[in-house]
Amino acid sequence: MNEKELISKGKHLAFLLRHDKEAFENGLIDHNGWRSVSELIKNQGYTKELLDGIVETNNKQRYEYNGDKTKIRARQGHSINVDVGLTETIPPNTLYHGTSTKALESIYKQGILKGERLYVHLSKDEETALKVGSRHGTPYVLEINSEQMYKDGIKFYLSSNGVWLTDYVDTKYIKKA
Repeated sequence: MNEKELISKGKHLAFLLRHDKEAFENGLIDHNGWRSVSELIKNQGYTKELLDGIVETNNKQRYEYNGDKTKIRARQGHSINVDVGLTETIPPNTLYHGTSTKALESIYKQGILKGERLYVHLSKDEETALKVGSRHGTPYVLEINSEQMYKDGIKFYLSSNGVWLTDYVDTKYIKKA
């Protein structure tokens, strides 16, 4: 399988693990976000080797197996209501949000909304945020005063692959435009 096909299958896996409401409603995804590897092999056209390849080569480390590798899940980014076991964590003083220039007007009016996802995603560094923003058009990085957000009682979570998560970022916490 070439790199393009691997990326395509990885994107489809992201849907199957993060956004497949029907599978969640039918019990194929449990309340902790786990989906059976054997079900993905039987019904979705994956092989164990392909799943291993996606897990191992994903540059964002989006996916993880359970201990015996019989189940797989996305670490964050869900639009279905699952609990991946996030623990509230004190954030660094500054975090970053990668977006596109076309989203700026809305962000400056409404803040950063989670949209269909369970959380807003933030990055620990500008470089990562820039990569995220570039997926949506002309990239733009917003600096977030996460220290003040935390002091104001807003909760933060750190996923196991280093993505910072929160419910909402009010415009007053966006440090630079």
